[in-house]
Formats: sequence, C-alpha cells, structure tokens
Amino acid sequence: MKLLIGAGLLLAGFSASTVAAESCGSVTIADMNWNSASLMAHVDRFILEHGYDCDAELVPGDTMPTGTSMTEKGEPDIAPELWSNSMKAALEQGVAEKRLRIAGKSLSDGGEEGYWVPQYLVDRDPSLATIRGIKANAKLFEHPENPDKSGFMGCPAGWNCQITSGNLFRALNLDDAGFELIDPGSGAGLAGAIAKAYERGEPWFGYYWAPTAVLGKYKMVKVDFESGVDEEHYINCISKDDCENPKPTMYPPSPVHTVTTESFAGRAPEAYAYLSRRSFANAEMNQLLAWMEENQADGAVAMEHFLRNNESKWSAWVSKEAAARIKRALDRI
Repeated sequence: MKLLIGAGLLLAGFSASTVAAESCGSVTIADMNWNSASLMAHVDRFILEHGYDCDAELVPGDTMPTGTSMTEKGEPDIAPELWSNSMKAALEQGVAEKRLRIAGKSLSDGGEEGYWVPQYLVDRDPSLATIRGIKANAKLFEHPENPDKSGFMGCPAGWNCQITSGNLFRALNLDDAGFELIDPGSGAGLAGAIAKAYERGEPWFGYYWAPTAVLGKYKMVKVDFESGVDEEHYINCISKDDCENPKPTMYPPSPVHTVTTESFAGRAPEAYAYLSRRSFANAEMNQLLAWMEENQADGAVAMEHFLRNNESKWSAWVSKEAAARIKRALDRI
C-alpha cells in the first residue's frame, strides 16, 4: 500500500512538473539586427530554455516588422529590445487590446543621446562638462579643415539624429561661439573621429548615443546644457525638420522595453517574470558591446561570456531553482 501511495505521489509530482514545462511550450524570440538586442535575445533563449524548460527559438527581427507582427499575428512571442517610441501608438493599442504586454525596461537608462567630450578633457578642466565651458573654450576644438572655425562633429546626413543635433546646435548658439557643424559622412566616420582624438589625446566635441561599443571603449562625458529636459519641445520642435525656433533642452531618454505577446505572458508567468526583471544599465551594455567588437563576437558568443562572468547579475533575475539549472547547463557547454 505504501509503495502504491509513494508511486502515486511520484507520478503526481512528475505530472505537475510536466504540466509546468508544457505551460511554457514553444517560444519565439526576435533576434534584432544590432548587437545589444542580439545579445539579449541569446541570453533570453538560454535562460528560458534551461531555466524554465521553454522550447525557445530565435527568429530574425527588426523594430517595425517585429512590433507589427506581434500585434497582428501574435508572433514572435518576445521582442527583447524594442525602442518603443518608434511605434508608440501601435504598441499602446496592442496593450489596450490585450494583444501585447510590456514586460519591463530592457535598458534601464533608456536609449541615451547627447553632445560628448572625452573624459580626459573634463579631468583637466571640469568646466568642459558644461555647454558654457565648451563655448568659453571653443578654440580648443580645432576644425579639421577651417582654422578660423571650431569643430562640432554632428550626426551623419540622412540619419534622424541629424535633425535633432542640428536643431540643438542652433538652439545653443554654437555658431556664435565660433563652431561649425561637421558632417562625419557615416557612422564609421563619426566613431573614427572619436577614436582618432582619443588615441592622440586631442579635444573632441560632438554628437553620440548609447549604448554603443564606442562609449564602452572610450570614456566620454555628456555635456550638460544646463537646461534640463523639455520633452514636449523636443518632440514638437527639436525632432522636426521645420523647427523654426529651437530652444535648448537635453535629449530625453528613449524608452527601450522588452515586449511580449499577451498569450506568452499568460501561459508562462514565471518565464514572463524573468523578462520583467532582466535589464541592463547603459554603462554595462557599453562594456559588453566593446567586448563584442574587440573579440569579433556575435550574440551567441557574447551570451556565454556574459553568463559566465556575471552570475550575481543574472541570478537575481531568476528563481533559485532556475539559477541552479542554468549553471548546470553552462557547465555542460
């Protein structure tokens, strides 16, 4: 009789664990075509597969098509890094209609933009961390082609940030201080200008964004416009090509979220809870992106590097039981 009872309890326990595993089922994760998102997608796949018994699969993705497909077709199940301002209205509608759920911030600081100078300049003169100090020392920032002007490195032509960086250049009256706006020609040209200045220890002043490998490799300071953030003016004027009267404002952070389908969140609450806790600060992501670039690593390699070297970080995102399973899976690689 005891054996039968024991067998019954064992069978019940097995059935419960099977149901728990099956409740997650097949999960599709968007692997976006930029490094931070690809790293997150691979981390999510490994943790969901080994920590929560999900049958996780990566599928190609990009912001607009992924967000649209999740809303209209219910797939993929997860977008690990969605820059939500780019399709804010559609996402809000998807949430209101209970098709989508916002799990949390994948980048806790949000996407970050600004005007930057190298850390070594601020170490020498702390006033250079402010726009007032930059203007007072404009002659430090030599123009590469015009000795009568100071150089401000803007955003490449055709990029959205060309509009915002140009409007803020006007709002801050940098031309009156002697600056000329320089088009770097490409993203590589902009990154190369920072690298060149850093290698020579020279002054540099210009636009950049985070998280990026560049800001992970080169310590830069975001210049304070001493204006605060006027998000309404930024949206209604600074971000517009026809902004007639731009006023100074710091860039507002761009919200970057992990988004899931409502069906996934409902059937796999523990896995969803992990996604709601999984988040990276920009400083952390900058360092990871720099490591990826230096080691020519893709998302899969970077995932293993992150999980092996940041156990205290990722283990806080998951249950103790899931953490133990993930560690065992790492040991088998």
